[in-house]
Amino acid sequence: MKIVETAIANARLTLSVLIFLMVAGAVSYLNIPKEAEPDIQIPILYVSLGYSGISPEDSERLLLRPMETALKAITGIKKMTATAYQGGGNVLIEFQAGADLAKALDDVRNKVAQARPELPDGADEPTVNEVNLSEFPILVITLSGDVPERVLARTGRELRDRIEDLPPVLNAELQGVRDDLVEVVIDPGKLATYGLRPDILLAGFAAGNQLIAAGALEGAMGRYAIKVPSLLETTEDVANLPVLSTPTATVRVRDIASILPTRKEAETITRLDGRPAVAIEVSKRTGANLIETVDQVKAIAEEFRPLLPEGTEISFSQDKSKDIRQLLFDLQNSVLTAVILVFIVILYALSARASILIGLAIPASFLMGMLALSLWGFTINIVVLFSLILAVGMLVDDAIIVTEFAERRPWRRTAWPGP
Repeated sequence: MKIVETAIANARLTLSVLIFLMVAGAVSYLNIPKEAEPDIQIPILYVSLGYSGISPEDSERLLLRPMETALKAITGIKKMTATAYQGGGNVLIEFQAGADLAKALDDVRNKVAQARPELPDGADEPTVNEVNLSEFPILVITLSGDVPERVLARTGRELRDRIEDLPPVLNAELQGVRDDLVEVVIDPGKLATYGLRPDILLAGFAAGNQLIAAGALEGAMGRYAIKVPSLLETTEDVANLPVLSTPTATVRVRDIASILPTRKEAETITRLDGRPAVAIEVSKRTGANLIETVDQVKAIAEEFRPLLPEGTEISFSQDKSKDIRQLLFDLQNSVLTAVILVFIVILYALSARASILIGLAIPASFLMGMLALSLWGFTINIVVLFSLILAVGMLVDDAIIVTEFAERRPWRRTAWPGP
């Protein structure tokens, strides 16, 4: 009661503090990050394994079993599920609720490193991934039109690169685009003529597609790094690659094979209204403002619109900012409606002073709550907004009870009344 008595005795100071907190809360409300879902740590990790061309049966035997044997020794696992598919597999690990995910992540990475030598040669490096709701796509941009596939893919990559340059954007993943591929069709007759075997040819490709660091060169002008670049980047590089060299001649790939530029087989197909399309899935960084991120991405897309090939259109879907905007609008309407209705009812039942105090208590409480959320590093999300909307009724009830009691029993500034 000493706090209340001090506040009543220093009314001007109390009002000054209240105004300061409301202004600070308003600034925090404008600047606080807004997200769709709260940043909740889900106790699930998964290990991705890849081996090009491996069948599901062999994937289970050669990839998943060694990995499961190593991972099952980790403590705190609730359930472990393995899935094999064409070209690889994955192991999904669910930990007990409340587990230390940082420690669990370290344990999984250590076990994966221990199991790596048991995987077959040629297998991709295993990756350990977390499940984070805040990294799910917040916006999907679709480019569609009756244009050649290469033109649509090139346009999508250019727009993706521009979007990824935005600071709040974590990733912009392109869907429905096939990567370029160089197909080498070997003539068995020419291979036998030169006395070459397929394994020698494959070894030549592997040896000729490397970036070799050759040390450094020191001189009077300084120290310079030396490298031997021999990466295969174009079709001509593949055609001119030597596979056999003698003192009199050099056999290149073009001498024994046909070089055909092509594209990878399509794993996903994207269509919009029956027309070819590519999609860009945009994910934001943790803690970034969802609404501002979506607005910036859309602004980049609109700036890019004049550069689109003729007949290409841009459309947006799965915009999560719409739900947040609607919830913020509902919250503001709820607060405003509550203030107006309470002001009218209390003005009729009690007095103008009581109605002003009750009407001021509702927005003041919300703004001070926003200030506290900002100071603690939290964000505004669906859970917070629903909680604030539900709290409007409690704020109104409490404010009416306190104000009505004050109207019925006036306080004396000199002494605190007894119960």
